[in-house]
Amino acid sequence: MKEKGKKILIAEDDGDLMEQMDIYLTGLGYEVLKAYNQKEAEKIISEKDFDAAVLDLMMENPDSGFILSHKIKKSFPKKPVIIVTSVTKETGFYFDKSQDKNNWIKADLIIQKELRFEQLKKELEKLLGN
Repeated sequence: MKEKGKKILIAEDDGDLMEQMDIYLTGLGYEVLKAYNQKEAEKIISEKDFDAAVLDLMMENPDSGFILSHKIKKSFPKKPVIIVTSVTKETGFYFDKSQDKNNWIKADLIIQKELRFEQLKKELEKLLGN
């Protein structure tokens, strides 16, 4: 399904993964707004329109994704936000939205890395109502 006109903000400090996501999502018809760190993402959030965000959890700060997600949801509560993380792989600590009893994670979904692009496509389509 082509998503003509839908803009996805990707905040990811891994350049290879960023380029892979960009190629994949562009191929599906999305327009990709790229931020390679939290500061770049904050600039995009404040200056540009986008339909959904895919945020790496750990960039220059261990909680960059949570900070960005909170900023997006505070200004745009209905914009879908997906956080991708390798925390489980790196630390053994697993978390997801179902464990968030106090609703402190302001994301719609958390996906563990190794990111599967088909899963990302499916979740974006679901969150965007396609």
